[in-house]
Amino acid sequence: MAIKGSLREASLPDVLQLLAMGQKTGCLSVADRSSFGTVYFSRGRISYASIVNRRDRLGDILVKNGLITQQELDSAIQAQTRQRDKRLGEILIEQKILTREELHRYIRLQIEEAVYFLFTWTQGTFSFEADVLPDERDFLVSINPESLLLEGARRVDEWSLIEKKIPSFDIIFELDRTKLAGSDAELTMEQEQLVPLVDGRRDVAALVDESGLGEFEVGKALYGLATAGFLHRIGKSKASDAVVREARVEEHRNLGIAFYKTGMYEEATREFRRVAELRPNDGQALFFMALVHLRNERLPQAEESLREAASQPNAPAAVFHNLAFVLERTGRLDDAQIALEEAVTRGGGSDPRVQIALGIVALRRGQLDAGDALLAAARPLFGKRKPTAPWFHYAALAAALGGDFGRAAALVDEALTVHPHVAALHNLKATLLERAGKYRQAIEAAEAGLGNDSSLPHLHKNLGDCHYRAGQYDRALEAYERAARLAPGQGHDVWFKMGNIRYRTHEREAALECWEKALELDPENALIRTNLDLVRTVM
Repeated sequence: MAIKGSLREASLPDVLQLLAMGQKTGCLSVADRSSFGTVYFSRGRISYASIVNRRDRLGDILVKNGLITQQELDSAIQAQTRQRDKRLGEILIEQKILTREELHRYIRLQIEEAVYFLFTWTQGTFSFEADVLPDERDFLVSINPESLLLEGARRVDEWSLIEKKIPSFDIIFELDRTKLAGSDAELTMEQEQLVPLVDGRRDVAALVDESGLGEFEVGKALYGLATAGFLHRIGKSKASDAVVREARVEEHRNLGIAFYKTGMYEEATREFRRVAELRPNDGQALFFMALVHLRNERLPQAEESLREAASQPNAPAAVFHNLAFVLERTGRLDDAQIALEEAVTRGGGSDPRVQIALGIVALRRGQLDAGDALLAAARPLFGKRKPTAPWFHYAALAAALGGDFGRAAALVDEALTVHPHVAALHNLKATLLERAGKYRQAIEAAEAGLGNDSSLPHLHKNLGDCHYRAGQYDRALEAYERAARLAPGQGHDVWFKMGNIRYRTHEREAALECWEKALELDPENALIRTNLDLVRTVM
């Protein structure tokens, strides 16, 4: 189920209630101008939430609550710079600074704060995509959305008041310490924490960063101090042009990546173009622009962006891996091999995707044993995770091409227990069953694949082949016609068999048209030419 709309027409709490009542699983994306947030659901309960370009406050929350010291946090952050594939929480657990239970409790708090912050967005758009799951590295929780709605509504009401005195986070306040000292006003714990930090130099954002408090808590505390006359607004912070430029680059880049991951490719392209305007040679932006081109089947543009990204200093293995994919798709196998070897030298040797790509190139070169061995070597690289659908597909294909049909069938059956909705795997199963003469089972497999994705011409073609060999010519013709509509130039045999079926039903003109199309696609095919000559002679 896909749900899209405007926050002016349906508030975020209303959308959350709808998804909770429907027990939906998937990702709710919320975009408001230069802000972007996601809320993930699992059977109607919130499992994860994040906001792009909002500083990850987990470390500050842990320090504030006395779970870790500032020194321990700084040490973990330093370790994270050497292990970029790991979350801060994972590092703290590995260093035995934090237990997993403690981490989960405060991640839940962090996720709740993100959802509360999203409640303040009153304009923008939202989009829900079913069955989209969070990153495997994210720590997941299970929160009933209804438990957040009352607190969220209260905060929204308070924010509307707070924003009258604190309309932006770049405002600098000065504290009237004389007036405060002469007053018997009782400060809240948060206000006590902020008073030493309000020095006429720090803006509100800096107060949030250095206090370890959340935006709402800081805003509420400052609102109280300002209302009582203890705070006076004296100006706004001014960052240097270089700092502003760098911040804008990172902001647009992060937004672009978030849009890309949620399938909002036009929005992603817009953000990456803004990065290019500010920093023309930004390697990460070039890389993701290439991925957008790939998603839209624009291979020349993808190659151009990837080559630019590859020319940047310290370009990562992923750039060369994707460049190899483009080169392989366009038949330049030698160049693809070179790109993959470069990916290996840049740390991609332990990446199963690079190993799979090496196996695919070997198979396409006709090096069956090498391809089979490379794909077999890729499986252990997945560790405890099940291999991806592409690995299963090409590993089974390699086994079949090598004549080991039993192993190929076993791999496909295993694959469909892990990836039951991947149409290409059903297609491969149908092909193996058809080869074994099991036409009824092959037809069932092809139809199951089409139930997951009816846009694949090869699936319609294979379904047609199964019906054709089973003598079910009417159904075969229907399947072939669907395949031809989706990909008119996909293969001469589709048109050849359609011609045969038309000829069987005495539709000679239609048969001739089909065979002529088949001969156009395969001019050297003697059998097609013979059929044409015979029918034309009789006519």
